[in-house]
Amino acid sequence: MKIKTQIIIPLFLLFLAVASCMDYEPPLKTPTLVPDNVLFITNEGNFQYSSASLSFYDMKTEKVENDAFYRANGRKLGDVAQSMTIYDGKAYIVVNNSGVVFVVNPQTLEILGGINNLTSPRYVHFVSSTKAYITDLYAPIITIFNPETLQKTGTIDTKGHKSTEQMVQYGKYVFTNCWSYDNKILVIDTETDQVVDEIPVGVQPTSLVIDKYNQIWTITDGGYEGSPYGYEAPALYKIDAATRTATQFYTFGKGKRASEVNLNGKRDTLYFISEDIWRMDVTDSRVPVRPFLKSPGRNSIFYGLAIDPHTSEVYVADAIDYTQPGVIYRFTPEAVPVDTFKVGVIPGAFCFNYNEN
Repeated sequence: MKIKTQIIIPLFLLFLAVASCMDYEPPLKTPTLVPDNVLFITNEGNFQYSSASLSFYDMKTEKVENDAFYRANGRKLGDVAQSMTIYDGKAYIVVNNSGVVFVVNPQTLEILGGINNLTSPRYVHFVSSTKAYITDLYAPIITIFNPETLQKTGTIDTKGHKSTEQMVQYGKYVFTNCWSYDNKILVIDTETDQVVDEIPVGVQPTSLVIDKYNQIWTITDGGYEGSPYGYEAPALYKIDAATRTATQFYTFGKGKRASEVNLNGKRDTLYFISEDIWRMDVTDSRVPVRPFLKSPGRNSIFYGLAIDPHTSEVYVADAIDYTQPGVIYRFTPEAVPVDTFKVGVIPGAFCFNYNEN
């Protein structure tokens, strides 16, 4: 009995020593060098599973790298990667349910800093080199921070609107769409950091772009059946940025899945998702009869959309079933397939980074 005890105790101590090393060993980092001309893809991951990730795609070699943030930093990106923006040599990755905006080196993806303790951040818009805004899904404020110091400098009271999303700027005014259980486009004076106007549209405007003629486009999803805020047909709206007058440009069928407006680099061609991908000139008086890209249908969900600002090639994110790794489709401006590649779970947003000399 004594002999057995002497053998078991040292083995137990050895197990504790190994386990201790495993628990506290610092995470491994893999040096990352991002190519010059890439497309970043933020993969949302599943809500509350901390499975968000970052992929990048070399548009020249057609090679994709997944889990790039994790390898570069030895830590997970977090819970629901919402968007990514590059400004003045820094990349800002918004992680919605983690309440943080990571600031990273776009060439190495190493963390340089961040803006923390946010409620549910969505998008970043840069007013100047010393002022930027962060919208929020649940808080009735927009956070102001200084990009040079990454310090919060104030907030904008959104007057009870708890869901602010994408932002576009016309002169000194920033426009932002209020999506969740709302129907407004807010107008913010960037000199006073105050909401100065509200533009009513349909139920739940999802996204926002401004074309070369200073027309703002948004698409509403119409809510859902049984929603306390209402349920209606999705619609495409055009807003004159100068007069702030909204016109319902087109109404889709009730129950149709509509989302995501986008523009090409010249800002003269509008793309949007309404189950399929649609394209039209911003001066057109009606939407096209046939889609630009037809959805594969079964086991396919067109979830994200981006247009290359240099080549006008089209990238479409397919969330498939929201659980398995998503797929990105690349097309020419004439809708000819170029490439297809897998990324992380629920690819939702894109960010182009060109570093050509």
